[in-house]
Amino acid sequence: MKKLKIGFIGCGGIANSKHFPALAKLKDKVEMVAFCDIIIERAEKAAKEYGVPDAFVCEDYKELLKDESIDVVHVLTPNISHSFITVDALEAGKHVMCEKPMAINYEEAKKMLDAAKRTGKKLTIGYQNRFRADSQATYSACRNNELGEIYFAKAHAVRRRGVPTWGVFPDKEKQGGGPLIDIGTHALDLTLWFMDNYKPKAVFGSTYQKLKDKPEANMFGPWNPDTFETEDSAFGFIKMENGATIFLEAAWALNMVKPKEAQVTLCGTDGGAEMFGEAYMDKGYVVFNRAAHNQLEEIQPSDAGGVFGFAGTSLEQRDAEAIQWIDAILYDKDPLVKPEQAIVVTQILEAIYKSAETGEVIVF
Repeated sequence: MKKLKIGFIGCGGIANSKHFPALAKLKDKVEMVAFCDIIIERAEKAAKEYGVPDAFVCEDYKELLKDESIDVVHVLTPNISHSFITVDALEAGKHVMCEKPMAINYEEAKKMLDAAKRTGKKLTIGYQNRFRADSQATYSACRNNELGEIYFAKAHAVRRRGVPTWGVFPDKEKQGGGPLIDIGTHALDLTLWFMDNYKPKAVFGSTYQKLKDKPEANMFGPWNPDTFETEDSAFGFIKMENGATIFLEAAWALNMVKPKEAQVTLCGTDGGAEMFGEAYMDKGYVVFNRAAHNQLEEIQPSDAGGVFGFAGTSLEQRDAEAIQWIDAILYDKDPLVKPEQAIVVTQILEAIYKSAETGEVIVF
């Protein structure tokens, strides 16, 4: 089987913590052949650690795209550049994995979707939380109609003090926003996916910048208030065409005791589902609830373990994401995260920001 040749545009934090180590485990299917970063030392370091012996290194992503032997490009840059780099890569004949969010607004995301349709190349967005064991269990329950009609949901993306102090996260121009577009995007993606509902009708939202001057006790160390340009929290009320309601909460810093990130609460006519625990490294779990036998019941995973000789654990989400994406290309299948879904997430996030700015309800 021919190995896919992959090039990377952006060799920063998400590349090193997620994409490089996951793809390094797939040496029978891929070769990491090209690395691009505006800080050339980062590209050189990545090429040395993960690349083939003669890996190409550059500062200008257009130089990387000239290589016709490259099959796949991963776009791992600040949000503002997702759209034009992805479009250029698709037009150059590459399949593209773009990190979340799809783009900083709906117009830019639409350019990406149109380019994918025009070129016939595959495009996916890095919503790795779909690959968690609790997410897969929740999705399965929803598709089996175990919850009935899901008419209310909460999308949780709240940290007590977890402002990222590296990269360009607090830079509003480069990122398009703060926690809403950074971590709120994961929670909203999961919610829409579980509900299989991608038709928003109206959005009302609020954003706040109340704690930017209080950098103490941050889990990533104190941030610089002078460069903290984005919101520190955001909230959205989303009404769907079928009448369903979604409440989205997103915060890097919020005075509350128990954070919930990349987790969802679902309420249906026949039952509900709520995610708990930590949403990383598959430490989270889902509790299903219903009324049965004239009693209220909660159902949650057993801690008894798997069958003899098998722990019953699932793949780490970054590994599962990489495997399905590469296999989607090799075997010409749809990736789990479709751009037609991801664009609706961007559309709603943009509407929350617009509503917060204008004080008006945004109607689609």
